[in-house]
Amino acid sequence: MSGTVLVTGSGGYIGRHVVDALLARGADVVTVERNPQAAPSPSAARRIEADIFADTEDRFERLGSPDVVLHLAWEAGFVHNAPVHMQRLPEHLDFLRDMARSGAARLVVMGTMHEVGYHEGVVTAETPTRPLSLYGVAKNALRQALEIELASTETLLQWLRCFYITGDDEGNSSVFSKIAAAAARGERTFPFTSGRNKYDFLDVTELAQQIAAVALQDEVLGVVNCCSGVPLSLGERVEQFIRERGLDIALDYGRFPDRPYDSPGIWGDPTQVRRVMERDAARGDSPARW
Repeated sequence: MSGTVLVTGSGGYIGRHVVDALLARGADVVTVERNPQAAPSPSAARRIEADIFADTEDRFERLGSPDVVLHLAWEAGFVHNAPVHMQRLPEHLDFLRDMARSGAARLVVMGTMHEVGYHEGVVTAETPTRPLSLYGVAKNALRQALEIELASTETLLQWLRCFYITGDDEGNSSVFSKIAAAAARGERTFPFTSGRNKYDFLDVTELAQQIAAVALQDEVLGVVNCCSGVPLSLGERVEQFIRERGLDIALDYGRFPDRPYDSPGIWGDPTQVRRVMERDAARGDSPARW
């Protein structure tokens, strides 16, 4: 079965890479942005200018009556306790509910490792969630609400639980971009945490490949960990970044405490996403299908 993929947040840090990955697979992509000129999508994608939360009249039809809604849009994702996470949660739920009721066959929604909260070790789709930040609480609540609301419908849900994203550092607000900016200002040291906590790091381009592959199939459903499955300490990964960039800056370890909701080590179980990627690779350059 083929159809249209609507991508929200297509001009964002992750969205731009995801649109490229979908188009490379031959998908029929529609992007929606409040200001397409400020964040243009690739020319091969159909672009719609709209506010998905405010422009509610005939919203589904105006957005191209998509078969798949890939919802990446979210504000302040790097500011974990920003009030906007809870303030806009009802709008996200209303938008996705409307898409499902209007005829979307599948909702593919961006989640986060922060839904899980404090957890030591590997995270599976069944790992209990106890979020400890407003960002994690909002994402977790959205997933739980969608699971309840879609249970009695024919609309399928795929929840992309993403871990620590790196790469394209000028386009994000991560510690990597802050270190690069500090080095550019001529600073020789960067105040840092202990750096001992281990995370699951994944380059944004690889993440985009995983998201596109998940969105273009309907065999692997529910929570899908978008991850590498390999734990690496934050200090090791940042030191690697500094070496790769040839930056003349050193980490000043221990200047900041580790965040209380960060565990000594947390990483994703990649079993499901590897299954999807293997099938995606087997299809090669064939037209996208799901």
